[in-house]
Amino acid sequence: MLERFTLPTYGNALYVAGSSAAIVPIQNLMAEIAPTDIPILVVGESGTGKEVIALNIHSHSRHRDRAFVKINCANINIESPLPDLSNPERNGEVKQSGGVGTVFFDEIGDLDANCQRQLLHSLPDGNGLNSKYPHFERIISCTTRDPEEDVQRGRLRSELYYRLNGVCLRLPPLRRRKDDIPILVQHFLGKYARLFERPIKNLSAEMMEALMEYAWPGNIRELENVVKKIVALENEELALEDLRIRHGVIPIAGRVENGASLKAAARAASMKAERDLILQTLTRTHWNRKRAAEALQISYKSLLYKLKQIQVPGSDEL
Repeated sequence: MLERFTLPTYGNALYVAGSSAAIVPIQNLMAEIAPTDIPILVVGESGTGKEVIALNIHSHSRHRDRAFVKINCANINIESPLPDLSNPERNGEVKQSGGVGTVFFDEIGDLDANCQRQLLHSLPDGNGLNSKYPHFERIISCTTRDPEEDVQRGRLRSELYYRLNGVCLRLPPLRRRKDDIPILVQHFLGKYARLFERPIKNLSAEMMEALMEYAWPGNIRELENVVKKIVALENEELALEDLRIRHGVIPIAGRVENGASLKAAARAASMKAERDLILQTLTRTHWNRKRAAEALQISYKSLLYKLKQIQVPGSDEL
């Protein structure tokens, strides 16, 4: 799959919208490594922008005029091996672009042992010897998992990890860079106003306060979807209500009406504490529900029930 991208810059750093203390070091490191061919491993929760990072680095590299090829590791198996990018008949676009500039391996943590071995044997060995990809210049890979932990547990081959991890970019979740939310909101407002041919409007103070208070388990992707809805419907009240009721920006569990009993207040406080603990545990386990259930010392079934009860995003699909 070949796609071409032209991405803007943000100040003197590559475009990763924001100016918080959590994201500026990432911007600076990207600017330093983009002109090189060093392999890059991008680690971050779902929705933090790992592919956007890869595209930005490619678009600012010496090989920006060559193809950016994304390979979904979840689709790699013994029956469906790595694509042969050197075949000009099957990859006319790659040939036309002058070869492959960047190969992006999406979610290397999803590979089983056999697929990891297959991938390892298809990568450059450091001496330019490569039968599968003879013309590509750089590897960028990403994972939502903790790669060091996967190596220790035997889930990720150490040879593959060290081959891919020339430089590791660890993307902060949105809850750790909330100062960037206004910048990101303005970016998405402009993007979707142009796409939907709508006027660009500023959000109300109430809406911005709700966005700043929310924990954003879906990270930047979730924020983008909220802003997209606001622009498409031209009604931020619907989006605000959706955040309040479905996602708990102003949690129902935790709100106490005037005149409520002490028992009701204690129950609301308990539910809010339980919700916070579950979200913290899910974050620590990279949203691995089975590991979170073990850490919380409850059954997996009980955790799924509680996720629905406290209205965690996506729990209605469980």
